[in-house]
Amino acid sequence: MTGEPRPIASSAPALSGPVVAAQEWRDLTFVHWRVPASAVAPLLPPGVVPDVFDGSTWVGLIAFQLGDARIGPLPPSPIGGSFTEVNVRLYGVDAEGRRGVVFRSLEASSLPAVLAARAMFGLPYQWARTAQRPTDDGWEYASRRITTSPTTRGPGFQLGVDVDRATTIDDELSQFLTARWGLFQSRFGRTQWLPNEHEPWVLHPARVTSLRDELCAAAGLPGVVEHEPDSVLFSPGVTARFGIGSFLAR
Repeated sequence: MTGEPRPIASSAPALSGPVVAAQEWRDLTFVHWRVPASAVAPLLPPGVVPDVFDGSTWVGLIAFQLGDARIGPLPPSPIGGSFTEVNVRLYGVDAEGRRGVVFRSLEASSLPAVLAARAMFGLPYQWARTAQRPTDDGWEYASRRITTSPTTRGPGFQLGVDVDRATTIDDELSQFLTARWGLFQSRFGRTQWLPNEHEPWVLHPARVTSLRDELCAAAGLPGVVEHEPDSVLFSPGVTARFGIGSFLAR
């Protein structure tokens, strides 16, 4: 049984324990589509059901620059470096009413970062060739997953956006899609909650100028990107900190 979802807040609740990891997220674009809750319910870990806004749940395709990754009190690791990440994510709520992200896939060009994230947090990172660059009015991002077979081409992604930097957005939908203070993931046969905190988002409206995506389909969400996005947002970024995870009650 799932409890009543907790109210959405633009500011994160303070972490109850020590910071176990931190990283910078810069120049982010959030592209979202409405989908029926029934379409994503089978993709969520046990104990988590789709989080719904305005009668729909949402699929997110997020691209950004990740940097200054660190573990605990240690300085930023020179191994992972700075790289573009592209992730496909869903939104869920658990029996305690906690609202969080569920990652279906995360593309990253740093193999050490991919291996570390998989080992430490159980996140479904994929090694890929990723990149991004600024344009006159916005950003362009690209990714191609690396495979072990010379004859198999991994799923790819390309996104271009124009950003209205003179305007900011702070409404219920933008908070629902971005003010997420934890993530759910399957690990060791159970569902884990991993809390995070960062400063409130500064969000600008954006417009997709080009999009070619195979990541959503590869993540079990075919046909989503065939429709125009229902929300496109851009943020200069935040510094995120992660706390100690806990497992959901059986």
